Amino acid sequence: MHRSSTRRAIAAIAIPLLCASPALPASSAPAQPLRYRLDAQASSVHARVGFFGIASKTARFPSMSGGIQIDPARLDAIRLDVQLDARALQAGDSVTLARLKGADFFDVAHYPEVRFLGRTMAMTGPVTAYVDGDLTARGVTRPARLSVTFTAPPAQANGQQPMHLSARTTIDRTDFGMTAYRLIVSRKVTITIDAQMVPA
Repeated sequence: MHRSSTRRAIAAIAIPLLCASPALPASSAPAQPLRYRLDAQASSVHARVGFFGIASKTARFPSMSGGIQIDPARLDAIRLDVQLDARALQAGDSVTLARLKGADFFDVAHYPEVRFLGRTMAMTGPVTAYVDGDLTARGVTRPARLSVTFTAPPAQANGQQPMHLSARTTIDRTDFGMTAYRLIVSRKVTITIDAQMVPA
């Protein structure tokens, strides 16, 4: 009888305490990736190619769009999209410009867009990384890797401040069907991107 009374007394104390215990917090939902859009007015893209082995010529793409989607907790799962209007391409002189826009090179009448779409990123330092993806030019898509430098660690991005990055890659123009003038124009083309991204 004594034991039964003791058990009832313990239960009478324990049950209200359990009911009054605060509920465990529900697991928080995964954070959404941060989205930024490319500020074309504050960005630039250039393509430089060797000429006669002693000089170089540079083309500029002033018309562009795109953006970046990034999760500071999962920087590998990036999406970097840069779209260039090849019809707006600019060069230092009218002869070079006509050739670049013509069928031997960008053939802008048939292929008006140049696009890089990055899908994975490997950090090599707090603000440096490789971004791997695909480059499409003249209707041909090839794998490409950008060497990227951020002005601030992307792991600290908050989606409220602009994000600035510079990137560089070198391609073989013949991989994209630009095979003309091999004796005087280098096959290697260096592409540089200076991009200002603003919160979308």
